[in-house]
Amino acid sequence: MTQDRTAEDAEGRRRGGAALARIWLRPMSSLLGVSMATLSVAYLLDIARDGNERLPLWEVFVRMSPSDAEHIMGGIGEVIAAILGIVITVASIIVQLAANRYTPRITEMFFRDRTNMLVMGFFVVSAVFSLWVNFSIRAGGGGSTEHAFVPSYGVLVTMGLLTASLLMMAPYFGYVFDFVEPDNVVGRIKKSGVEQALRPAGSESDGEVDERRVTALSSLEQLADVALNAIDQKDKGIASKTVDSLSELVVAYLPHKATLDPRWFQIRDRLARDTDFVSMNAEALDKLSATRTWLEYKALRQFLMVYREALTAMPDLITRIAIDTRYIGQTAIAAGDRAAVAVVVKFFNTYMRRSLNAKDIAAAYNNLNQYRYLAEELLKAGWGDQVLDIARYFKYYAQTAHAMGLAFLTETVAFDLCVVNERAYDLHAPARDELLRIFLEVDKEAELDQQEPSLRGVRKAQVKLATYYLQKGEEALARKIYRDMRDERPDRLRSIRAELLAVTSNEFWEINDRGAVFEYIEPERRQLIHRFFEWFPATTMREPIREEPTLE
Repeated sequence: MTQDRTAEDAEGRRRGGAALARIWLRPMSSLLGVSMATLSVAYLLDIARDGNERLPLWEVFVRMSPSDAEHIMGGIGEVIAAILGIVITVASIIVQLAANRYTPRITEMFFRDRTNMLVMGFFVVSAVFSLWVNFSIRAGGGGSTEHAFVPSYGVLVTMGLLTASLLMMAPYFGYVFDFVEPDNVVGRIKKSGVEQALRPAGSESDGEVDERRVTALSSLEQLADVALNAIDQKDKGIASKTVDSLSELVVAYLPHKATLDPRWFQIRDRLARDTDFVSMNAEALDKLSATRTWLEYKALRQFLMVYREALTAMPDLITRIAIDTRYIGQTAIAAGDRAAVAVVVKFFNTYMRRSLNAKDIAAAYNNLNQYRYLAEELLKAGWGDQVLDIARYFKYYAQTAHAMGLAFLTETVAFDLCVVNERAYDLHAPARDELLRIFLEVDKEAELDQQEPSLRGVRKAQVKLATYYLQKGEEALARKIYRDMRDERPDRLRSIRAELLAVTSNEFWEINDRGAVFEYIEPERRQLIHRFFEWFPATTMREPIREEPTLE
């Protein structure tokens, strides 16, 4: 953890140095260089015109009478005050517009930002300093210079402050625009949440721990608000970036949970009054506390809220949410956090329910793809029980889609379960036989003729798995699939065989996220289709003889 944080700090310093040079040092150096070069040229021209009667440049700046000082300072004070007013006005307008468009937290972040406070403070100090230097000028009484006072260095410092203020205006406006750039706003919110979440156990009071939890929770909510506003404005780029940042916050948090203060995981005080927790019963809250998963739950609740809006307003964002949810699940697997994985699985199921209720086939299709990837990662980690649970959920949603007339989704689930069974065999997973049993139960529901397409799709997936087993020399496993199919109608079996043999390319003719054809079987496996269907009675697989009509 220490090495990771050190690397992150080094990267942060590098980026900070690059931003300092890009926004401040280069523009100010360029402007100052041009100004000084212009001043030098003008001074040399004046010397050339007047010969040697001119004072040296330094004495020109230092030697001044009380009336000269009063004249100079009278204008400088007004200019500095005007600069301060312009800067505050422009910055306020920019920040308020950004806050209205993305999230009200931009205003809070702006006034907490150290650079903004330093720049504003510099302008205020310059104005106050010039005011008092102007006040300190004394011309002396009755034309006498006995009691006169000319703050020469005060005037020079004031001129320097005014010069710096003018040079800073353009870079500062650039900094403000950069500050409210959506990607930077999202990055700051994420960084704030990560910093609060990753602080290791220490000597903090209960109130300080609660404050950190609320700040981290607020970061999650603010990121969701930015995503929702981006969806409303059809800004896909910002919405995707924000969803990614939500995931990155949780991904950064998960590996370090063991180092956190135990009080961090307790849902109480202000955290318990959060809108997502206050409606939950005591038993559910106690479970979140016991499993130490409130932050993951809260983040995924924000995903679910964005998912619901994206279903109708920005369908492309659905895939991004599913991918980022899988990333959270993969990180939880790597951290050995079974409770967090259970939360991820529960939200994947909820995404499926939302998609089915909306009859959004594309959303469910893409969600299933990422859900299956998560199941494969669980198989690699040896978490067979969790994979069996996911397989049962797949079967449930396949049968639900079947009853709703969404044949394509039932077929999609079947081919995804086919892939999971293949991975289970390759990894010698103990859950292999139970996964096959669940797979063979997917098509056990419903008998209506209009549901024939989805049942055919399930059978194709099962035949595809049978050819995989045969290729691996596992005839006994392939025979299990045969026994499940032997009572199928002959015409259905013949058409399934013909359709599988007809698919000779894995390139789908339309754009899709999977980029493959479900029914495609590699050439060496395709030959095994014949071997599988040879187990059925010859009369079953023989094409019926069609008698030609006779003319009378």
